Amino acid sequence: MSKDNVRLVERAIAAINARDIEGYRACCTEDVKLETPMAAAGGVYEGIDGIRRFLTDVEDAVPDFRIEIDGVEAVDSKRVLAFLRTSSTGRASGIRFAAPATNVYELIDGKISHIRIFLNRQQALDAIGLEG
Repeated sequence: MSKDNVRLVERAIAAINARDIEGYRACCTEDVKLETPMAAAGGVYEGIDGIRRFLTDVEDAVPDFRIEIDGVEAVDSKRVLAFLRTSSTGRASGIRFAAPATNVYELIDGKISHIRIFLNRQQALDAIGLEG
C-alpha cells in the first residue's frame, strides 16, 4: 500500500508539472484541500475547483513553475512526505526563483485528500510528529 501511495504522489506532481488538471483530479478526492504559503498562490484551495484555481494562480504569476522530486517516502498508510525543489521565473519581475519545499500528503481510500506545503523541512516533520 505505501508503494502505491508514493507512486500516487509522484503521478500527482507530474500532473502539476504538465498542468494536467484531469490527471491531478484522478489522484485526489473530490474535496481535496491544498494549503500553501507560497507568495504567488498563498492560501487554502479546496476541492477540484480550488486546485484548478491554484494552477491558474501559479500560471498567472510564474508560468514556468516546476517541481523536481528529491524524494518521496510513505510515513504510514495514510501519509506521504515529499522532499521537493521548486523553480520559477516571475512573470512581472523576470526574477528566477528556486526553493526547497516539503509537502505532506494525507490520503483517504488511495486518493490524496489534503496537501500541506512547507518551505521549511523541519516544520513539515514537526507537523507529522517526526524528528529531523
